[in-house]
Amino acid sequence: MTLILGIESSCDETAASVVENGRIVHSNIVASQDALHIEYGGVVPEIASRAHLERILPVVSQSIEKANIDLKDIDAIAVGNRPGLIGSLLVGVAAAKTLAWSLEKPLITVDHVIAHLWAPFLSGCEVEYPALGVVVSGGHTSLLLLHDANTVTCLGKTIDDAAGEAFDKAASILGLGWPGGALIDKAAASGSPVYRLPRPKTKGDRPDFSFSGLKTALLYGVRGNPFRKDGKIVFPKTVSDLETKDICNWAASFQHAAVDSIMNGIQHALEHNVVRCVVAGGGVLANSLLRKQLETLASRYNIQIHLPDFEYCVDNAAMIAGLGYHLFKNGHRDQLNVTASPKGIAS
Repeated sequence: MTLILGIESSCDETAASVVENGRIVHSNIVASQDALHIEYGGVVPEIASRAHLERILPVVSQSIEKANIDLKDIDAIAVGNRPGLIGSLLVGVAAAKTLAWSLEKPLITVDHVIAHLWAPFLSGCEVEYPALGVVVSGGHTSLLLLHDANTVTCLGKTIDDAAGEAFDKAASILGLGWPGGALIDKAAASGSPVYRLPRPKTKGDRPDFSFSGLKTALLYGVRGNPFRKDGKIVFPKTVSDLETKDICNWAASFQHAAVDSIMNGIQHALEHNVVRCVVAGGGVLANSLLRKQLETLASRYNIQIHLPDFEYCVDNAAMIAGLGYHLFKNGHRDQLNVTASPKGIAS
């Protein structure tokens, strides 16, 4: 039995988890910061890093307590050290390095994006390689060719907004609040995709993504084309001019356009690469339409698609500990002078 303590602090969730043999989750503690950032309509990096400082030790302690073990029972400490907000990452890395030094345990650094693709393992899935990895989250939209669990080639990624970021901005445009993913999904369930919005496609053969134009098209659709008045840019309408049904229809239209863009990229990757399955992860995998479309894709291409359980879609430390176990068993160790990086394999 190998127990890995995972630590995650790449953005605005402070998380710690104890995982046995990469699959059996004994604890998965996630401290959300939504209440701290909601008034700003997005994550404020300085607030996020300060909150991580306050929460990291209590979260680790809760994780150890819930797993019903002692710290000395841990075989190694895994930490997500890339990519992400550098101030946030540094808090988790400092905590992991301190624990590794004081306990004389191995330290293993993990790529946060690749770790999202370990999440289906936590639900009992068996992934065959090579596989197509699909990461769709608040900060990343990436298509990765997985040669094994930690060796990847980036096939395509977003060139501007990530999908989750686009959902947040769409929710703001529609006056729904933040975080936007679940709010758009809920509103879309009461609407229909009656408005025409673009399915942006980047130039060239790579299945890259672009969501900024889709966001702008929604803004102009809801508020009209802007014009200059008294030296300022103004819109002829506000979201308050819309009926609830119109807001739901716009939400549904945006959701269909965003999901179509994601699915077009996945289909392109499947048609140009030989893979044995598709494995997906990230917060946007909680979206009901995307999950439904992926299941339809599996049937159409006669290929197995592995999706994470909802609790492992959001940023969490169980996926960090899981991938950390894989690296640990393959002899990977990091020195205590390792640091954090805002860039990763698919950044």
